[in-house]
Amino acid sequence: MLNVVTWTVDPILLDLGGPSVGWYGLFFALGLVVVGPYIVDKIWQKEKLPEKWFTSLFYYVLIGAVVGARLGHCLFYEPEYFLANPIEILKIWQGGLASHGGVLGIVIAIYFHSKRYTHRSMLWTFDRICVPVGFAAGMIRLGNLMNHEIYGYATDLPWGFRFIENVRAWSAGLAEPIFSVPSHPTQIYEALCYFTIFGITMWMYWKKEAYKHTGLIFGVSMILIFTARFFIEFLKNDQVAFEANMSLNMGQWLSIPFILLGIWSVWYSFNAKTPVDKRLI
Repeated sequence: MLNVVTWTVDPILLDLGGPSVGWYGLFFALGLVVVGPYIVDKIWQKEKLPEKWFTSLFYYVLIGAVVGARLGHCLFYEPEYFLANPIEILKIWQGGLASHGGVLGIVIAIYFHSKRYTHRSMLWTFDRICVPVGFAAGMIRLGNLMNHEIYGYATDLPWGFRFIENVRAWSAGLAEPIFSVPSHPTQIYEALCYFTIFGITMWMYWKKEAYKHTGLIFGVSMILIFTARFFIEFLKNDQVAFEANMSLNMGQWLSIPFILLGIWSVWYSFNAKTPVDKRLI
């Protein structure tokens, strides 16, 4: 077949006979556990901030992101199944993470971290941890690409991808691959957007010192990330059956509050008169 990419990457990077290492887990860890914290640590060093703030922040954000992303998927997309089978929520290795839930989990984690450690505004912290968020989000979408999941509608464009629909059975050697029709590789679209946003936030922090306007980096991140997500969703297949009857899918509805939050945060960054350390937000 001409002008089509037949995607046959095995989601499992390393099979140890019991536990296995998948591309998704590797990319998730690189974004959230390795590169992200490395960049935030450099920010901490630049501003000469207390080390204990950084160490505690790492664990708060990691736990908030993972727990929030898992609960977000279970409660936003498949609530009836998971509420009837709550033990299944714990089986995170079977897949099912929602970025909106992850962001919400981080917001809650930062609230408690700010109250206990920094005693600074939440926006102050968001401006710093948002710098590498685009990189982490892009790596997660590349993990989705490796998992043959969250792709788009059929397309006749030359960069259409044929994904393996029965990827788990095929990867386990139980079946021959069943390929999708050539489809939009929306994972790549999103990853490219997020890596571009990562470049923008790095430039804002390191070159323009935008962190001096509390809330600006966070606001720009929310606007760009969730606007990109909103529009790319128009090309995606529905993730769950009930989305077929929705004018906007679940991902789009969940993106709107974060876009509005970002707009408010940018406005606030230029209009708030209260000193940073006295703000409650």
